[in-house]
Amino acid sequence: MGPAEAIRDLAESPLAAAGLELWDVEVGADFLRILVDRPGGVDLDALSAASATLSPLLDERPDLVPPDTYQLEVSSPGVERTLRIPEHYRRYVGQPVSVKTTQPVAGSRRLHGTLHAVEADGILIALDDAKADAVALAVPYQVIDRAKTVLVWGPTPKTGKPSRKAAPKLAKAGRADVGLADVGVAEVGLADAGSKPAPAAPGEATGPTPTPSPSSAISRSSAPSPSKDATP
Repeated sequence: MGPAEAIRDLAESPLAAAGLELWDVEVGADFLRILVDRPGGVDLDALSAASATLSPLLDERPDLVPPDTYQLEVSSPGVERTLRIPEHYRRYVGQPVSVKTTQPVAGSRRLHGTLHAVEADGILIALDDAKADAVALAVPYQVIDRAKTVLVWGPTPKTGKPSRKAAPKLAKAGRADVGLADVGVAEVGLADAGSKPAPAAPGEATGPTPTPSPSSAISRSSAPSPSKDATP
């Protein structure tokens, strides 16, 4: 039994008592990484509690940890998690996995596909690049160097395109559908608009509207010409 397996046996029961599952143990030259999980995920408080539980136990077993000074890392398995023991593989049957082996299997040391089944001596993988009628590839546990789940990203959502709907047209001044009378222009023409009398106030007597002659129609913006001096 190696250090990782011995630490697993040492830490599994205390973590279970704290409501945590020991997922994986990795021992490096100057670090000890312990991954824990629980239904619904772990938060910072749970990780701190796990570290406080494991530290005194590891201090009593210096033969299992890296020599001299080392870093104890307690964290969650993450989205793409390591698969180490048969129980891990069983949880992810039917899911995409990536496997690296210590020696070629079917001509390759890197295998990508769907975890098809879990057996007593290994796993079966339906390779991504295999033919439709191909059988699942058997990979013994003893040749697996590292295996993990693979997160499959969904298709990129399409961004909405700006609407090409034309803006509503403004009504033209003058002879619009609403009628010339609605815009204050008489049928006699634009030049006659300036000489049209203002409507009478309520109760005021009104006389007949004089018919404007072409020579008497002026623009409202025109000023009257100055009168010439009378001849004595």
